[in-house]
Amino acid sequence: MTGGRGRDIVVGVDPARDWHLPLAWAADEAQRRRLLLRLVLAVPPQHDTHHVEDTTGRLALRRAGADRLDQACSWVRDRHPEVKVTDDLLEGLPVPALGSLAKEAHMVVLGSRHLSRTAEFFSAGSIVVPVSAQAPCPVVVVGDAEHISRQPPYVVVGIDGSPTASAALTFAYDEADLRGAALRAVCVWQPPVFMLNDEEVALRAQRALLSEATAGLSDRYPDVHVTHEVLTGHPVEELARAAEHALAVIVGRRGRGGYAGMRLGSVVHGLLHRAHCPVIAVPME
Repeated sequence: MTGGRGRDIVVGVDPARDWHLPLAWAADEAQRRRLLLRLVLAVPPQHDTHHVEDTTGRLALRRAGADRLDQACSWVRDRHPEVKVTDDLLEGLPVPALGSLAKEAHMVVLGSRHLSRTAEFFSAGSIVVPVSAQAPCPVVVVGDAEHISRQPPYVVVGIDGSPTASAALTFAYDEADLRGAALRAVCVWQPPVFMLNDEEVALRAQRALLSEATAGLSDRYPDVHVTHEVLTGHPVEELARAAEHALAVIVGRRGRGGYAGMRLGSVVHGLLHRAHCPVIAVPME
């Protein structure tokens, strides 16, 4: 089993927006992997807790959060009665709360507001970028529904020869195998401004990279049909185009930063805005 070393799937429940898409994805994944589903809602602190109205407002927030979690748990049990589900109403800011739970999780699942890049950094409610940048386990961002009507179903994984891409590839094989889906292993070559070598030589090198990366895993997952694709252009645009009808697009995440660095990686960051399917960012194992 790939992913984090934990035995639960953590889902961040947003009290201010619809939670059905990310929760449906997470519940289905918990059912496939036979893992515990843990729903989390964090109630942030108020700046002033010395006045009665602030305390009253905080109690109201906690009650609303508890009600939201109860609704979400009931919804999961109706969808998958066999899935074990728990809920946690936590005190504190959502990002550190989820980041702490991610240390022991198999994966974290979040919904996306599809904010612009500027709004993403300045919105108090934006948790996708910092959690994706910091979590030591895979993070799934669900902004749009899966394309389950596409036949045959497939997932896309981006390969660039890096250690993080290797971890993403292993996760992608596992995900495709669990779903009975095909796997499209994609390498995107971005031509330099000045070509020093023949373009065909560069493309052959990319094809060799794909063959080498998938060789051992294809033996491990004999039921997964894999195709190799070398595309030319911008990595974000080409991966998003390849994943237009995919169940998910899976990429490795470079670095592990916080608010100061936000070292999420330009490809992952770009796909969060561009892809119309769930985006799975996998850290190096």
